Amino acid sequence: MAETGTYLYAIAQDLGRPLAAAVVGVAGAPVHTITHEGLVAYVSPVPLDEFGEEPLRRSLEDLDWVGETARAHHRVVEAVSEETPTAPVRLVTVYTGEDQVRDLLRHRHDDFAAVLAHVTGRREWGVKAYAAPAAADSPAEGESVAESGKPGTAYLQRRRASLRNREDVWRRAAEQAEHVHAALAAASVASHRHRPQDPELSGREDPMVLNGAYLVDEDRAEEFVAVVDGLRGQGIDLELTGPWAPYSFTVLDLGTAGLEVLDDT
Repeated sequence: MAETGTYLYAIAQDLGRPLAAAVVGVAGAPVHTITHEGLVAYVSPVPLDEFGEEPLRRSLEDLDWVGETARAHHRVVEAVSEETPTAPVRLVTVYTGEDQVRDLLRHRHDDFAAVLAHVTGRREWGVKAYAAPAAADSPAEGESVAESGKPGTAYLQRRRASLRNREDVWRRAAEQAEHVHAALAAASVASHRHRPQDPELSGREDPMVLNGAYLVDEDRAEEFVAVVDGLRGQGIDLELTGPWAPYSFTVLDLGTAGLEVLDDT
């Protein structure tokens, strides 16, 4: 029988009861809990021949494996966060045994309690902004291209005009993204700007100019969505996702004594 480790999904406030529905975690294993003084860790067993340190390095190079594991991790976190304040843990956090998780709950109890208090009654929303497609082969507004008699020169003139047009579109979109982020930060408890995704990850050819996360009080969710809708257009395309568990606002550094809470509005 393969040696097993303990996969940690999240730390949450103890419900005092099981989740409303059973949840299956990574590697198809059932999820169970480890409790300590009002906190609960959601965990499941995983085979160390797949999730041990060396095998894991190889597994993380397999995008299909990473995708399947991430979906299972997310499924557990979302099930927990639907019922109790939750601090998700980074993907593929594995301990050699449950005693290590108990020690973690005991030694970091006050840190975890502070983070959970910060996100109680709040959910995360994501907003991505993309520069609207430019008329790349056309001159920018108000600009004309004087055609010369030489085909090569005319092509270069059109090319320069197209590049200027793209630059102008990008600049205007970036300025609008700053306005959008400021407005959404004002409508939320906390905000965080992630690095914009490249087209391979976003699935869109249009450049991403904002990849924002916003922690919003649950009773102000409709207000936040209305603010997003009021910001649409104006040279950018907004994509709203959520509500989610507060991944961006519960950065649990389990290897150090400190615990970072993102609150950089």
